[in-house]
This record gives sequence, structure tokens and C-alpha cells, in this order.
Amino acid sequence: MNSRWMLVALLGFACCASSLAAQESWPQFRGPGGRATAPDARIDAQFASKDLLWKTALPGPGASSPVVAAGRVFLTSYSGYGLDPQNPGEMDKLRLHVVCVDAREGRLLWEKTLPPQLPEQPYRGFITRHGYAANTPVVEGNRVYVHLGRAGLFAFDFEGNQLWHAPLGTRRHSWGSAASPVVYQDLVIVNTSVEDGSLQAFDKRTGRRVWRTPGVRRCWGSPMLVTTAQGEVELVISMQGVIWGLDPGTGEKLWQCRGIQDYVCPTPAVEGDVIYAIGGRRSQCLAVRAGGRGNVTETHLLWEARVGANVPSPVVYQEHLYWVNDRGQAICVRTRDGQVVYQRRVGRGRNVVYASTVRVGDKLLAVARSGNVFVLAAKPEYELLGRNSLEDESVFNATPAVAQGRLYLRSDRYLYCFKAR
Repeated sequence: MNSRWMLVALLGFACCASSLAAQESWPQFRGPGGRATAPDARIDAQFASKDLLWKTALPGPGASSPVVAAGRVFLTSYSGYGLDPQNPGEMDKLRLHVVCVDAREGRLLWEKTLPPQLPEQPYRGFITRHGYAANTPVVEGNRVYVHLGRAGLFAFDFEGNQLWHAPLGTRRHSWGSAASPVVYQDLVIVNTSVEDGSLQAFDKRTGRRVWRTPGVRRCWGSPMLVTTAQGEVELVISMQGVIWGLDPGTGEKLWQCRGIQDYVCPTPAVEGDVIYAIGGRRSQCLAVRAGGRGNVTETHLLWEARVGANVPSPVVYQEHLYWVNDRGQAICVRTRDGQVVYQRRVGRGRNVVYASTVRVGDKLLAVARSGNVFVLAAKPEYELLGRNSLEDESVFNATPAVAQGRLYLRSDRYLYCFKAR
């Protein structure tokens, strides 16, 4: 084989290896790159009745989503307090759990119990909808990094050994904490709007804080990494009234753009160098191009649309933006101009959805809090393909994970595993 064809073969092998690596793991909230996409997986429209491989009881409720790496599933739970709004119990009995489950068989491999930083927000009002374990972990290398609100940021190895702990702040909010961390090079970056009113970055090896950028307000979404047209990586965060672009290595603010005119829970979607942010009570959706400097509202804000979501995050596929919002409405928006293609109620009755929409091959998955899992066609014509009912008499808040040919769903009581061919 001559050198030219050897190079082609090596490049092809590298591309295949990269693709397989992405399929083998779901390392953070909404999967590889936060894209909420499993492009090569396949699920049936009616999978719950025939494709269940196992389900495992959890030590307590939680809204954090499962992440998958190296044959392990990681998630968080809480116990001891806040299990019943009518009888919440004693706060000093609250405990936080980091759980590791064998991805193939569903066996509990290890569980770490951690004390909270008390006093926590009392279990009443909006926090009763998701509790004290809503932040999804992130996996990188052979470590898992876990944001546990006021309790701080923790690093564990895959055997469950705690490597370090970093405090994040002492503030609290009546809605609790929910943002999930991301990893950039040697940094773990966390939105600590609730705990500290800032973004913070920590050395992933030692837990030492590297930078802190204040001014993050009323934001429960997670930061996203985006690559500009010039090949530079920026860190993006959507918060009340504004979207920021920052240098992820230093925390320096590079640009800002007018954003959602209300508090923000959804995490933006990213495609190429464009950020798609949505918000809730004012039903807003907007597109911003990364790579600017200063106030880029007049130059980089591409369009705005009058649709949104209060909690779930969207997914991008073939020049369209899709999501099912917390009011049970399936929405499709054209990415080039913000044209709303459809807005249709999913199923009968009021299906409240907190989980983010995930694309699995040519289908979209939306998990309602009731345990109804809706399967829609990933195309710009509304088509409901199936409804799957998971009846375990608890709440489903978490976003699905797809890895190694399997679909993982979690409720307050169980972690489920289904075939995803």
C-alpha cells in the first residue's frame, strides 16, 4: 500500500474510532458535547413493552440525568428528608448519594453517601418538584465530577474513591440548584448562579479554583462549549436578560447579547457556531452567532421567535430545532430564520415535561413527568409515532442517556435500561 492510501486508511480508521467512542459513552448532561443526540442508535416507537433489559432500585429520588462511561452508569439521589411534601421530616437527616451501576447488568457497583451543607432550602413550594439531587454529573477520563449544590463540587474515581472536594458557595434558592458541570481541557466549569452568583472553574486534578466570573443571575441551565468560525472555543451561558460568551480558559467575558427576558432554566443548543437559546414564561427562542466581541446584539443576533420552554432544553437536527416543552407541546423551529414549523400538543391531557428532548437516530424522545415517553419523528412535519407508559408510581424528571446500544431512563425510584439498537 503506498503512502497516500495508507494515509487515507489511517484517517478512515481515526474517524471510525472517534464515532465509536462517541457511541460508547454519554459523558455529560445531554450526552457528547451536550448535543442530546445519539445519531447511530435505533429505538422502536413502542419499546417499553418488549425491550426492557433491567431496572434497578435507587437509594432515593433525584432529577439528575444518568451519564454513561466505561460500562458504568453514574447518577445522584437523596434520602432522609423531603420525600413527602405533607410530611417532609427532619432536615438534619438529609443525605446525598452518588451512585454507580453496572451498565450491562444493572448491578449496584458502589454508592457514596455525603452530608449536605445545612440548612438547605426547606422542602416546600417548587423544590418539591425535583428535590435535592438535580445536577447531572460529568465524566472525563477515569473520573466523575459531581455538583451537589451547596454541598460543593466532588471528584471521584471509577472505584468510588473521593479525590477532592471544592466548596461552591452558601447561597440557596427556593427552586434549589440544577446546573450541570462541563469539562474543558484541565478545567471543570460550573454554573453557580444559585450558590454564588457566578461561573467557576476548577483544576480537574486537584480541585483548586482557577477562575471565577461573577454576575450570573437567575440561571439554572448549564454552560455550553461552542467553536467559532475562526476555530476558537468559547464558553456560552444563557441567563436572565443576556447571553455571554467567555474564554473557557480564563473566564474573561468576550461578548454579550440580549437574551431571554426572564429567568432561564433550559440549556442552549449549539450547531456549528450558532447558539439557540429558549426561555419559558415569555415563550422566547433566539439564535446568536458566536465569535463576536463586546455587545453583539445588533450584529450577531440572527432571529427571535415567540415559542419557548420553561424547563426542557432543545435539540438541533437537519436545520431544525425541536423540543417538547413543560406544557406538553411539541415545537419545531427552522434554524435559518426562526420560522415556527409546528406547535402541537403531544398526546391527550396535560403531559408536563421537564426532561430535555433527545434525538435517537431518526426519532425524538420526550419523557413526561408522569412516566409517559413520547416518540416523535425527527422531521419538520409533526408525527407522533408512539407512547410508552412506565408505571412505577413516581416522577420522571431526568433526560435520557443513550450509549452502547442501550437507552437509560431514571425516575425517583428506578434506573431503567432498554435496548437501543
